[in-house]
Amino acid sequence: MRELICFTLFCLVFVTVQGKISTPKVQVYSHFPGEYGKDNTLICHVSGFHPPDITIDLLKNGEDIPNSQQTDLAFEKGWQFHLTKSVAFKPVKGEEYTCRVRHMKNQNNYAWGEFYVSVF
Repeated sequence: MRELICFTLFCLVFVTVQGKISTPKVQVYSHFPGEYGKDNTLICHVSGFHPPDITIDLLKNGEDIPNSQQTDLAFEKGWQFHLTKSVAFKPVKGEEYTCRVRHMKNQNNYAWGEFYVSVF
């Protein structure tokens, strides 16, 4: 029993030492080139972060977009994690689409904007 406790403590210390705090890298994009009034998918991919204390929200004009889907949390080499959240949407001129990412105590918004939309 003592060996099991020592092994568990060793694993916890090893994971803690190996996983240094890393801020997330965030990419906000759409599945297809943006066109107003056309069905599309808004995607927010967050990678390279540790620890895995993170929340991702997809927003339209500052309000949560319902029915979003999120992948399972996965890790990469060096105990850095990645996560993707997406939702079906139809871009409308003048509306703001953002990805809000909270990692630990830090929160930032990342925009998907008009420079992604074709007006033709």
